[in-house]
Amino acid sequence: MKRVHDTHKRIRAAEPCAASRCTKAMSILKEFEEQCATPVGKLRQVVDAMHAGLASEGGSKLKMLNSYVDNLPTGEEHGLFYALDLGGTNFRVLRVQLGGRDGRVTKQEFTEVSIPLELMTATSSKLFDFIAKELARFVATEGEGFFLHPGNRRELGFTFSFPVKQLSISSGTLIRWTKGFSIDDVVDKDVVAELTKALDRQGIDMRVAALVNDTIGTLAGGKYLNNDVAAAVILGTGTNAAYVERAHAIPKSGDMVINTEWGNFRSSHLPVTEYDQALDQESLNAGEQIFEKVISGMYLGDILRRVLCKIAEEAGIFGDTVPSKLKTRFVLRTPEMSAMHLDTSRDLSVVGSKLNDIFGISDTSLETRRVVVDLCNIVATRAARLSAAGILGILKKMGKDTVKDGEKQRTVIAVDGGLFEHYTKFRSCLKSTLNELLGDEAARTVIIEHANDGSGIGAALLAASHSQYH
Repeated sequence: MKRVHDTHKRIRAAEPCAASRCTKAMSILKEFEEQCATPVGKLRQVVDAMHAGLASEGGSKLKMLNSYVDNLPTGEEHGLFYALDLGGTNFRVLRVQLGGRDGRVTKQEFTEVSIPLELMTATSSKLFDFIAKELARFVATEGEGFFLHPGNRRELGFTFSFPVKQLSISSGTLIRWTKGFSIDDVVDKDVVAELTKALDRQGIDMRVAALVNDTIGTLAGGKYLNNDVAAAVILGTGTNAAYVERAHAIPKSGDMVINTEWGNFRSSHLPVTEYDQALDQESLNAGEQIFEKVISGMYLGDILRRVLCKIAEEAGIFGDTVPSKLKTRFVLRTPEMSAMHLDTSRDLSVVGSKLNDIFGISDTSLETRRVVVDLCNIVATRAARLSAAGILGILKKMGKDTVKDGEKQRTVIAVDGGLFEHYTKFRSCLKSTLNELLGDEAARTVIIEHANDGSGIGAALLAASHSQYH
């Protein structure tokens, strides 16, 4: 509250801002900060609700999908493996040469391809034929340094980050498209079967050994590099988490990786504001993915825009007329919000230029720019602290939230996604909040590690650990 209070004092002293406008602007800002507050007591309530959801208890029950991944990479894997990572308008193809315990990843290469917009709403065969052709072109460049064992066919890990009902480690039916895709003849179909048919049409002798989402891939990639990795979290455009469930929690099974789908977590303890409610009601999936809508990169910038719009309408901080672009949904992206939040210039020139470039708002006062920075801080801090509470809920489910009998075993959480990687204030707030919740002793045993491109390498590694030749 001190930061907002200091801004209020500066604004009251500023000219030529009218006192009534300043008072109204600060009233909205203060009310928003209070609604977004995440004191430790509230965060612990969120932790308990998340833990109950992970345990399939109560109204916050989570999907807890079985990933069918029961063989995580051990480091013993060897051979040539491919990965196809499809999670949006671009896809990546990766190949790695694994050399076993001594060699590990001896060689790797990748290519990234943009999917033409018309294929996102075309047919299954057109989309997968395009992907298969690009994969065939990449396979043709194997060259020296890559080798198959005699008689082995190539095997592929397929990262498919859309809602899927998993049927086995290498099959799953598409529930629905997201992220701008809309191809009706794939829905309810096995996406591995659709891809395999396209590979056959291209004459590619390749078996899909593992179908995973980006969170599972990140966990596998992290585990390969660090055996202490026990969970993975994606904090990017969207969000999700996966963890290794202990054998005794799954009857007649060994350890299994569980896909929590935590973006759909909901609880009365989440600090949800009128702006969040409006965003949700105007979304394509109203009433769903509530946790995702308050913590992930797709939404943070638009929450900020909505608060700015109300201040513009009721306090006139951008003049008597509300700029039209300020009313445009998702015109303010989270990377721009991060840039404004990180502005350390004396006159907050980055904030000024972003307001002009995005909304056409020129000649803003320094005090107005400070209000924008304060709002960035409120939105990002809430998201980071709630993310930390979610992670602690998973640690609690795994029994890793406290140190037992002097145990010093490290627990590593592999985290990937642009929000975590690039929004430095979000990242540092998440880490400090988790340490605050854990306490000094437990905090020393829990490590947050960035898993850069974990889902790509992870898919190739899962193809290796589920290879028919091993």
